[in-house]
Amino acid sequence: MKTAIVFDCEFLCVQGSQGRFWCGAHDPDPVIAQIGAVKLGLEGDFPLLDTYRAYVRPVDRFGGRYPIDPFFTKLTGISEDDIQAEGMPLQEALAGFDRFSDGATSWSWGKDELNMVAISCYVAGIPWSIPAHRFDNAVKLVIAAGMPVEDIGKTPSNKLADYYGVEHPPLQGHDALDDALSVAYALQHLLKTGKLQPEVFDRI
Repeated sequence: MKTAIVFDCEFLCVQGSQGRFWCGAHDPDPVIAQIGAVKLGLEGDFPLLDTYRAYVRPVDRFGGRYPIDPFFTKLTGISEDDIQAEGMPLQEALAGFDRFSDGATSWSWGKDELNMVAISCYVAGIPWSIPAHRFDNAVKLVIAAGMPVEDIGKTPSNKLADYYGVEHPPLQGHDALDDALSVAYALQHLLKTGKLQPEVFDRI
């Protein structure tokens, strides 16, 4: 079955770092700590076929482990214990994501690949393993389906399914997999209602 990947990342932050664009003296680099992805079928009844979640051990420019800040834990639910128990090296997590995507285009609400691949690989000093042309911005898809541009800026990924009134299991905002699921549920709804055509995934 032809598929699309919907993904999301959680990248390190501390109190106020977003407003400083991660340029404060003690702000971490915005490297990823979690990847979540959903495989969306583009045929039949547009099923959600599979999911992927990986915790990443975030490292700084000198190879040291970034500690998980309490603000980040409060925001995302990701704790130091999660990283210690389930965290893997970035290269391993990206290889798992690459296998999961199986060559399909990967869509995020924005451009999460810039943190997932470009920034994180640069900081870790490893080669970029997935080319840029394999990624795209899911905002293009909802625009094609008629979502008003003024609504996009005030609708984060974790609220997109709710924006369309889609019933779904409980989702935790700022969890990478749950945020990816919110976008995937919305896209699935748009496909099922005919507001979005599968061919659009190929030609945007």
